[in-house]
Amino acid sequence: MSSTFAQAKQTVCVFDVQGRSGDIFKGMEEWALASQKVNADIKLIPYPKEEDADAAFKAGKCDGVYLTSLRARYYNKFAGSIDALGAVPNISIAEKAIRYALDKRNARRMLSKVNGESFEVAGIDQIGTAYLFVKYNQIKNPQDPIKDLEGQKFSFLGYDVAQRYMLRKIKAIPVSSEISNLVSKFNNNQVDMTAAPAYLYKPFEMHKGLGAKGAVVVFPVVNVTMLMVVRPDKFPQNFGVNSREIFIKNLPRTLQYVNRTERDIPAKYKLNLTKEQTIKYQMVIREARIELTKQGVYDQQMMSVLKRARCTIDRTNFECSLMDE
Repeated sequence: MSSTFAQAKQTVCVFDVQGRSGDIFKGMEEWALASQKVNADIKLIPYPKEEDADAAFKAGKCDGVYLTSLRARYYNKFAGSIDALGAVPNISIAEKAIRYALDKRNARRMLSKVNGESFEVAGIDQIGTAYLFVKYNQIKNPQDPIKDLEGQKFSFLGYDVAQRYMLRKIKAIPVSSEISNLVSKFNNNQVDMTAAPAYLYKPFEMHKGLGAKGAVVVFPVVNVTMLMVVRPDKFPQNFGVNSREIFIKNLPRTLQYVNRTERDIPAKYKLNLTKEQTIKYQMVIREARIELTKQGVYDQQMMSVLKRARCTIDRTNFECSLMDE
């Protein structure tokens, strides 16, 4: 590697719905400062729209990009599969998954090639669990709550084939969206439901969409993380390894913040499921996850790791005796 690359300023595009004033961007400012100790000189560019940050990275306008794992799966299927449907049901398993992925033994899995171009995952961070935001506040079909979702317009991230597959499976009506308008469609009654992490509740004023009759179904549809993806030849030698160590060091503080955002959703909106209803949700999402892994959407190694993590936390779960994932 030439010394020119090591000394040149690196540019990283950062997706944060709140732009430069957002907590995600502020966290990246701390990361950039810490990266100076490993000879990086990083300039951050905020992007309120994720699709714009990704397009800038693809066009070579930045040397790294900070995106949701759902979108960053394009660059690295192993790391991007942490956000597989229903695979990470709580923050304890999220921490285990992130620490595992960032561990030095997985350094080679952080490297990838897409269309002949080299990429490296230089960090993973937690955003939080995405829950279902709906326009009803009681389960209409207690024996099979999935039926409540049939025929409902659902705003989802249009680029994610996994979400599209899942919505078709449960017979909902997919309404393709971006993070920038996913919630606004729900708030403006253009759709009947969406899935979003608690992080978005306050800045997007999701109480407007819930109104007097809406609710948040307390079931972890998908875990949302962020991936730092870089072109390794644009950064100092061993930057990826050093950067991942910074992310690991900062993870406990991030998890504390995520726990605080979970408390932003008022208890009055929370619609709890019975154990039997929760299992119904788990079964249909599990079926979809297994099929998507067979199709190559998710990484098989990561799916095995996440199942072991789930069954370490809850050994009595029905899936722990099954061998098909």
